[in-house]
Amino acid sequence: MTAALQRTLGALQPDVTITVQNWLDALDGELFPARAATVALGVMGLLAAMLAVTGIFGMAAYSVSKRMKELGIRVALGARKPQVMINAVGRPLVLLAVGSVMGLSAGIFLSRLLGQIVFQANPRDPLVVGGVALTMAMLGVAASAIPARRALAVDPSRLMREE
Repeated sequence: MTAALQRTLGALQPDVTITVQNWLDALDGELFPARAATVALGVMGLLAAMLAVTGIFGMAAYSVSKRMKELGIRVALGARKPQVMINAVGRPLVLLAVGSVMGLSAGIFLSRLLGQIVFQANPRDPLVVGGVALTMAMLGVAASAIPARRALAVDPSRLMREE
């Protein structure tokens, strides 16, 4: 169809250069800045999530290592593993909740700026906000649970003998 269109229009105006382009190719140049900003924000978001998981994991591992004897005593006295797990992971999860609330409120506060940077973005979309909160909660629980599970795997009698 392109060749026929160029021939027909070329016959009408032979000295005019005619370029036929499909719609997606025509929009590529216009949408490139928005797409580049979206990819850059996605990469930065992924790096931020990795940094958050690393921080939560490190803080949870440190907290559990400092409380290892206490957790061993709880297990030795008959506490159930889920109770000990909740006790070990409680503080990191509280800090995660506080950080998530602060981050979400800052995101909503800065939503106009984000809406100008990313084409057709709506940062106040409940699905997006809920997805972000759920993702961060799952990452935080996973990062906190790994050190707590390691602590529960240690024999309580060995912990009691250590100084």
